[in-house]
Amino acid sequence: MAVRVATADFDVSAEIAALTAGRTDIGAVVTFTGLVRGEAHGKSLASMTLEHYPGMTEAELARIETEAHARWPLQASLIVHRIGPLAPGDAIVLVVAASAHRHAAFEAAAFLMDYLKTRAPFWKKETATDGTGGWVDARDSDTSAEQKWQAGQ
Repeated sequence: MAVRVATADFDVSAEIAALTAGRTDIGAVVTFTGLVRGEAHGKSLASMTLEHYPGMTEAELARIETEAHARWPLQASLIVHRIGPLAPGDAIVLVVAASAHRHAAFEAAAFLMDYLKTRAPFWKKETATDGTGGWVDARDSDTSAEQKWQAGQ
């Protein structure tokens, strides 16, 4: 299990290689990489800035990663989440779930992403190319996706 919050970009291939190096017990690796879109709410996006509370954020991400390991038979996992100013096309988040079998890896990756979109202690501010913008709230669809895990699905 590993959690990292950083300003620096990440290399997806290098992260997977490091996580699986020397591991013959892993039969499936599922990844999700989130990118900054160039459009939000019908406007062109100039940037997105992500803020967090150091220490608290990492502890909360580790807690949810531990929950994923309790729910599914994972051999390894990784969450990398960037903070600071990001431009359209920049990577924001990487989730990697590794298991002996694909179903556990897919389910765990979905669980982790649904949690990150709704409950992780990050604050996102979008700035449009016209100078307008504001803080981003969780979408109803993200909340609905996360709630299915609370119901035990």
